[in-house]
Amino acid sequence: NDFWELAIEYGAYGVHLGQEDIDTADFDLIKSNQLRLGISTHGIAEMQRADQISPSYIALGAIFPTTLKIMPTAPQGLARLAFYTKLIQSYPLVGIGGVDETNLEAVLNCQVGSVAMVRSVINAPDYQLAIDQLQARILKFQLND
Repeated sequence: NDFWELAIEYGAYGVHLGQEDIDTADFDLIKSNQLRLGISTHGIAEMQRADQISPSYIALGAIFPTTLKIMPTAPQGLARLAFYTKLIQSYPLVGIGGVDETNLEAVLNCQVGSVAMVRSVINAPDYQLAIDQLQARILKFQLND
């Protein structure tokens, strides 16, 4: 997350960049090292900016309030998330920001391809069990959709 130089150095699968990281990232170097690239967005203008970079996926959020970092914008909410997923259909989309067990299905109903659920994993007593349970819920949702 954010440290694209280290991701290259250590042969990571990919890197996720925020808007503030876009100004300094070397996208040619990222792509030449075959890193998958995700970009966080917080509205239409940032989605258009991300589109110019042709990332592997676009994260849409923050959907709900989050305690992991101070956000520069107000939470987008489910209605905007659903609208954004209709606007951008050429990339895999990730719902990000404040997503947890209580709102997971509502976020998935907005037609994102995946979700970022950091707190649900890092705050769990058994992170592997939490991941397994969340993946099972998401798979069940997708099979019933």
